Amino acid sequence: MTNSKSSVVAKSKSETVETAAGEARITWHTAKDARLVLAVSHGAGGGIEARDLQALAAALPAHGVTVALVEQPWRVAGKKVAPAPKTLDVGWRGLWPALTKPGLPVIAGGRSAGARVACRTATELGAAAVLALCFPLHPPGKPEKSRADELLGTGVPTLVVQGGNDPFGKPAEFPKGNAYELVEIPFADHGFAVPKKADISQDDAVKLITDAVVAWTAGMARP
Repeated sequence: MTNSKSSVVAKSKSETVETAAGEARITWHTAKDARLVLAVSHGAGGGIEARDLQALAAALPAHGVTVALVEQPWRVAGKKVAPAPKTLDVGWRGLWPALTKPGLPVIAGGRSAGARVACRTATELGAAAVLALCFPLHPPGKPEKSRADELLGTGVPTLVVQGGNDPFGKPAEFPKGNAYELVEIPFADHGFAVPKKADISQDDAVKLITDAVVAWTAGMARP
């Protein structure tokens, strides 16, 4: 029997999309009988090779969720520094029509800066929900510069998956209420890395992420 990860790799394909911010790229990991699309972009300091994004691309298609890993134009162009948030939003808006091509509800998602983009544009673009991975609630050491308004303003069901030791915002720092769900990954930092002396392994931490997203998406009805 072919395992689900091998099947996903065999079915992955990439396409480029022209946006007003430059050429973006989408790498599709297609579910055989898809009911949702999860579109997730990277942060300001890395790409789609991030451990959480790759784990979601490997795990979710077996659960009826097509995963689209999105590379913003600045990353495709080989630049090392992300542009201003407004430019990131322009790139995301420009590639959104390509994400809706399968004709399925689209969950807007991302890690860090990508999570902020998804939150800011969710209602405008008609996203079915938002997945915010390691949401940067504030710059490290500057809790007074909160970005909570972006998270609270998505207007759609929202899941935050946050490292327990994230310097950009620990779970206990997030505003209380029912505007979103929050899953904590114990001991994890902003890249979901856990110390070798932690009570859980790195593989355990990644599995907690994928299990949380699988369970969350399972509650979303097939169109």
